[in-house]
Amino acid sequence: MPTVLTDIERAVTPLGMIVRGGFHPTSADAVPGAEPGEATLVLIGNAGSTMWEPFDRAWPAARREHERHPLNTWTREVVSPIAAGLGGRALYPMDGPPYLPFQRWGAKAEGLRHSPLGTLLHPVYGQWHAYRAALVFGYRVAIAVPQPTPDPCADCQDKPCLSSCPVHAFRIQGYEVATCVEHLAGSTGRKGGDCMERGCLARRACPVGCDHLYRPPHARFHMGRFLLSHRDVAD
Repeated sequence: MPTVLTDIERAVTPLGMIVRGGFHPTSADAVPGAEPGEATLVLIGNAGSTMWEPFDRAWPAARREHERHPLNTWTREVVSPIAAGLGGRALYPMDGPPYLPFQRWGAKAEGLRHSPLGTLLHPVYGQWHAYRAALVFGYRVAIAVPQPTPDPCADCQDKPCLSSCPVHAFRIQGYEVATCVEHLAGSTGRKGGDCMERGCLARRACPVGCDHLYRPPHARFHMGRFLLSHRDVAD
């Protein structure tokens, strides 16, 4: 007999998404409307560029020009009906401010650790994954407890992710967003050069998950939207 997780997987696979684990929320998890001990949260997202083709087909470049957040809009369009059809409700990382703690939820659901860049590093997908939504159900669904995995960064002596940024936006003190935006905008480089065309060079320097690098059209989309969202910094 199909389970809720099987139904979710079947529904999101044509969208290029996958189930990214889940858990039974406690009050400390800050899941809106979830009764501690009685609810289930299931994360869905993408790994690599499997999601890009379904999105690009539904929202071609000409249509995306007139929408500030086309990927967010498409995600709501396709995920909300899935949640409702299974008797749940959808939460999104773009809801806010205040924004929901998706990174904390992801770390709990999959047992992930943060990379030196501050992103969650997946042992298989590396830096090339994201959480797109959380489905919340008012009852308990059987969820596998994530097994501990080795920390890929522990044995990485060179830490190329921290030395590969062409403008040194990643520092011990943290991530210098303005420096990154200025570079991508072309003030200190030719429209951000390789970063703009193929994705963040610091992220690409990480040896984990290289087989799941975002394809160039996918990477350009995200870099362009990142720059657009911070255009006030660049101006």
